[in-house]
Amino acid sequence: MQDKLDRLEARIAGLRSVAVAFSGGADSTLLLAECVRILGAEHVLAVTADSPTLPRAELAETQSLAGELGARQVVVSTRELYDERFADNTRDRCYYCKRELFKQIGRLAAEHGFEHMAYGATADDLGDYRPGMRAAGEAGAVAPLLDAGFSKADVRERSRQLGLRTWDKPAMACLSSRIPYGTRIRPEDLSMVERGEEFLRQQGFRQVRVRHHGAVARIEVEAGELARLVSEPQRSEVEAHFKTLGFTYVTVDLSGFRSGSMNAMLR
Repeated sequence: MQDKLDRLEARIAGLRSVAVAFSGGADSTLLLAECVRILGAEHVLAVTADSPTLPRAELAETQSLAGELGARQVVVSTRELYDERFADNTRDRCYYCKRELFKQIGRLAAEHGFEHMAYGATADDLGDYRPGMRAAGEAGAVAPLLDAGFSKADVRERSRQLGLRTWDKPAMACLSSRIPYGTRIRPEDLSMVERGEEFLRQQGFRQVRVRHHGAVARIEVEAGELARLVSEPQRSEVEAHFKTLGFTYVTVDLSGFRSGSMNAMLR
């Protein structure tokens, strides 16, 4: 870990000033915290993309975290849903989303005099399908955590050392990842997913996904929570609530939560 920290500090120090793509997840929060620590708050700008693909609770969380870290934050509205290549939900959906994001970050960085753009990719991201990383590279954005060799586990350990409350935050992804590839992304479907996941969290389920398959909701929770989800009265309460959201059928994925489970369709 010390070798990785040394590499991370050298990488960030060499940037001098940086606009950080900040989603409020464990990775981007650690990156933002380290940039503020190493460069000073005046040389760091946190940029958060707001659109229907971002849950309202997560937007509020970014604002709270930026304040705790003493980082200046700018929230920009991204219009990826107006890009037919994104809305059509092709396998390269994330590429077009991230291309729009880094276009916005690049504009802000130039306006405010920040030399570089950075985002929170880690070594673990190399093991999955991540077309957004291609867009980041094309835009000239750097990934200091990845460059320093940080894994997801390293991010959580370092975050714990720094006292960041995101050290054990469940993995999060934009709401569009709940829609199967090839199914058009519609704001109303994203809203159904957001409300369904918020309900499950209110019931005490920490790591959740609601996959939207038209009339069918496919619920993912951690494998150890499956028994509680399907036990009464929890089962009936979840089923009833999801039907009020507009789902006709409510199902449970017996494999439990898997980050990026929709990518299985690509393989």
